[in-house]
Amino acid sequence: MDRWQAMRIFAKVAETESFAETARLMHMSAPAVTRAIAALEDLIGARLLVRTTRSVKLTEAGARYVADCRRILADIAEAEAGAAGSYASPAGTLAITAPSMFGHMHVLPIMTEYLDTYPKMSGRTLFLDRPVNIIEEGIDVAVRIGHLADSGFTAIKVGSVRRVICGAPAYFEKHGVPATPADLKGHRIAVSTSAWASPEWRFAGDQRMTIDAALQCNTVEAAIGTAKAGWGLTRILHYQIGPALVAGDIQIVLADFEEPPLPIHVLHPEGRHAPAKVRAFVDLAVTRLRENRLLN
Repeated sequence: MDRWQAMRIFAKVAETESFAETARLMHMSAPAVTRAIAALEDLIGARLLVRTTRSVKLTEAGARYVADCRRILADIAEAEAGAAGSYASPAGTLAITAPSMFGHMHVLPIMTEYLDTYPKMSGRTLFLDRPVNIIEEGIDVAVRIGHLADSGFTAIKVGSVRRVICGAPAYFEKHGVPATPADLKGHRIAVSTSAWASPEWRFAGDQRMTIDAALQCNTVEAAIGTAKAGWGLTRILHYQIGPALVAGDIQIVLADFEEPPLPIHVLHPEGRHAPAKVRAFVDLAVTRLRENRLLN
């Protein structure tokens, strides 16, 4: 068995979650893909994939092994590129993930700049307000907001974001500006029920308050919209109102009572073994995000 080819096949099956699609993409027959995976499992002595009539999923051992396969295959590809003098010109596909609104506002412009710089590259984005399994989703680089669990991945801090309470100037003219967190009980509040939201608002000095919201919005954009319209107050991450702050459509209150900011990291799993395409994107992303005054 060609071990390198079997690893390529396994990595592609893990990415596509389909034997048939892998066969099509790699110009092979479906039985040949099945035989390669079976031979690899026999060699390793562990089940790598669970196959049902509807899907193909990685086992726990398969999830660990596919990460190693991708690193080894990337090393081989980079060695070949280096021998051909192609280190300066990454080629292939780069997959990135980030929180939805942050991705649209701050990561997408970096991705398009990267693609303009390296025309042999293509990109794939996964902007979601939920944790994404980098290995299972085949992600090369992630941008994460919040404190990170120990994963063994390479993480580079690029900035921070604050949780802020805000409203429109017209609202404060009519209802007054809260001077302390306790004053919020006398104000109308709209909250987002997104992944960042919580009915318990925390403040500096470990102060906590359970908010009885007058309006619950299923998107951050809707909560911000009600605040900009002067309907009430909301609490969001400060980068999300950057344009509205600059325009003067919204203002932050109770800044002296804010809890410590949340860190922003650029994360990737390969460490020093990262291929040229990942290193090039990470270098660009770190530079651009650190330059962004809204994130520092």
